[in-house]
Amino acid sequence: MSKVTRRNVLQSGAFLAAGSVLFKPASASAALFSASAAKAEASELIPPVPEIDLSPREHLLFDFDWRFFQGNAVDPEKDLNFGADQGDFAKTGDFHFATPKFDDAQWRSLSLPHDWAVELPFVYDRTLTSHGFKPLGRKYPETSVGWYRRTFLVPKEDEGRRIHVTFDGVFRSSLVFCNGTFIGRNDSGYAPFTFDLTDFLNFGEPNVIVVRVDASYGDGWFYEGAGIYRHVWLTKVDPLHIGQWTTVVRTDVQAGAATLSLSTTVENTGSTQESCRVHWEIFDAEGKSVASAESPATEVAVDSEQSFSAKAKIAHPAIWSLEHPNLYYAVATIETNGKTRDRDRVTFGVRTLAWDLEKGFLLNGAKTPIQGTCNHQDHAGVGAAVPDRLQAFRMEVLKGMGCNAIRTSHNLPTPELIEACDRLGILVLCETRIMSSSNEGLAQLSTMIRRFRNHPSIFLWSMGNEEWALQQDAAGPHVIHAMQQRSHELDPTRLCTAAVNGSYDKPLAPCLDVMGFNYNLSQIDKYRKEHPQQFLVGTETASAVFTRGIYTTDKLRNWVSSYNVVYPDTSMDFGQAWWNFYSQRPWLSGGFAWTGFDYRGEPSPYGWPSVSSQFGIVDTCGFPKDAYFHYKAWWDNKPLLHLFPHWNWPGREGEEILVQVESNLDSVELFLNGKSLGSQKVVPQYHLEWKVNYIPGTLEARGTKDGKVVLTETRRTTGAPARIVLTADRNEISADGEDIAIIRIEAVDKDGLSVPTADAFIRFKVSGEGALIGVGNGDPNCQESDKKPERSLFNGLAQVIVQASKKPGALVIEATSRRLEPATLTITTREVKLRPRVLSLSRS
Repeated sequence: MSKVTRRNVLQSGAFLAAGSVLFKPASASAALFSASAAKAEASELIPPVPEIDLSPREHLLFDFDWRFFQGNAVDPEKDLNFGADQGDFAKTGDFHFATPKFDDAQWRSLSLPHDWAVELPFVYDRTLTSHGFKPLGRKYPETSVGWYRRTFLVPKEDEGRRIHVTFDGVFRSSLVFCNGTFIGRNDSGYAPFTFDLTDFLNFGEPNVIVVRVDASYGDGWFYEGAGIYRHVWLTKVDPLHIGQWTTVVRTDVQAGAATLSLSTTVENTGSTQESCRVHWEIFDAEGKSVASAESPATEVAVDSEQSFSAKAKIAHPAIWSLEHPNLYYAVATIETNGKTRDRDRVTFGVRTLAWDLEKGFLLNGAKTPIQGTCNHQDHAGVGAAVPDRLQAFRMEVLKGMGCNAIRTSHNLPTPELIEACDRLGILVLCETRIMSSSNEGLAQLSTMIRRFRNHPSIFLWSMGNEEWALQQDAAGPHVIHAMQQRSHELDPTRLCTAAVNGSYDKPLAPCLDVMGFNYNLSQIDKYRKEHPQQFLVGTETASAVFTRGIYTTDKLRNWVSSYNVVYPDTSMDFGQAWWNFYSQRPWLSGGFAWTGFDYRGEPSPYGWPSVSSQFGIVDTCGFPKDAYFHYKAWWDNKPLLHLFPHWNWPGREGEEILVQVESNLDSVELFLNGKSLGSQKVVPQYHLEWKVNYIPGTLEARGTKDGKVVLTETRRTTGAPARIVLTADRNEISADGEDIAIIRIEAVDKDGLSVPTADAFIRFKVSGEGALIGVGNGDPNCQESDKKPERSLFNGLAQVIVQASKKPGALVIEATSRRLEPATLTITTREVKLRPRVLSLSRS
């Protein structure tokens, strides 16, 4: 495929892009945890990635057995005496805290990923509002610096190999030391970075790596966490090896067959020139070889790199789609004189992308409206340090309502999120953190594209979000031109957009491959008329600003009613206005609601004591709000009937209660205690409502399709909470030190009915083969600890996240509360093959 230019896009009228790539076989979501009467949607677990030998390369997880110390941003005596004078960096090898002799016995033991911000107390300071009232920043030096230390062994037999450490994400400014030596620094809170440790290692002896993390400055205006909050890896390779993120697979689908354009870059860090070739093997999801290719032998000079390429063909490929996210694996092998020197693996999918000026976005030739949500990266209980399984769980919740795309607002995502989207069949608008053509801006953009360009889920690159100055200034078009040019050089198969929220009459917006609208529905038709040759998408469209389980707006309690209301300002919209608007314009490619999940920081529409936003369609735990079912009715193709509110209104007998129904059936009839309150026809993309005088009992909705009742929903008046119920997303997890179970906590009455208004304070005890790593309840105003083994129910629900140890057995969760019958849940932790990991030294 030729390099994308604005000219050839306009001339074609539709941009056709071949499929792309990454990692783990086809999916099916696990159980969806839903609130109220929504049923869990069970499905099979995602099958494991087939085992493919990558030796002699070793890619080792470096997450376990770290030590942590809370430093100080201004006082050297409280910061390991770092910076006590200006001579710290004068000599190589002088940093005592990064040598084996340093005593870290008083440091805290932990495993990565880790976010120390979520462990901090909430502090009322208006300057902390957007970051969720956590004490980070120049004003809070005592809690803005953290030190991480790890002692590890590199075997003697590894001498002669190159040893690299890769950090997937550290927030924020990090200094890395190894064996007393300063190795390097990184100042992005989201971009991965790699250092070569080889020359500083003690082979066969103890080694020490230390990372000083300073979160005094932020990258964004939302909760960002603090610490090494993503995975760390140690990679061992031959001096003749494949360059990081240089293996690329591009697919061209013609007449039922897929031609694969394969390329990679070989680096020679050895002492002699080498002649080598690259062999590619293609495997399907079951690990069966389906194609192969080979490049001619080529010389690679010392301290240089050489590109290799080849072609392969899959005769009848399994296409990657939203319904069937089929994946393939490509293994590139360097060979010299019959000897394997290095291997690399990427996962890819076979699919086509297209943009049409009249039909919008097309996937595999079919018009595919983007039914998307924007999302930040934090979750209740764990902050930004989200375990891999939780990444998948969050995507399963969104896919459960018919969401088919996410926008990684507003930063490079963690790889495990993109892998989950690959496996589940969810499209990704992948966004870089800063809109800039500076060296740093282009470096972050380049890293994002190199890292993720093989993923089939990614369909569009975003150059940034709501850059008010650049949207108006003369510099804007120059910046966008440079960023798009770099994007097209690295990936000619995808177009670029940016989230623009104004200044549509200025030069920046028309420069984009795909114009991205944030809100401003009233401007879109005018813009389309003035720019008929530009593709359009809604990068940020509307918000479901509601408090889960609340049906009366109360400004004193910072609550927002969950009733579906069409606001005059369509940016604050349940979903009716914006989706109606977009769905009536086929040239608009759909859009992304703000947001899928509630998130920490930006407490909207209120401030303190709110500590999280209320923009989400689900809360910070993933419990759906009523808005979830509006989207599900019109984004999912399954029959749906959702009735709200609950029917517990003591003291309001005889008062009028607004009852609403979300449904995609033909009509709905409402009953109270068996008496009909009338039937209404469903108008597409709108809700139904009745005004009902409250009488305790049973409220029932009956949904009709083609004259037959096909669904019923009830809301019953419950008794007082009587006992606790614990339900896990999975009752068996892997004993690998990484896997988690997500526990739903609720209170039921004596008849087993879930009490939707329960607010009991629950205490937890976790024993056996695992530990509690976080708690939450979705209350935007709750300031209880995310880490203590206790949590109050919020409108009947709370969540506990537990993580398995590496030993198989039983993980037991006990829940108790005053005046409630306790509950116990046992999770089985099964023995599995552990991911390759860095060896630790035993401590005396």
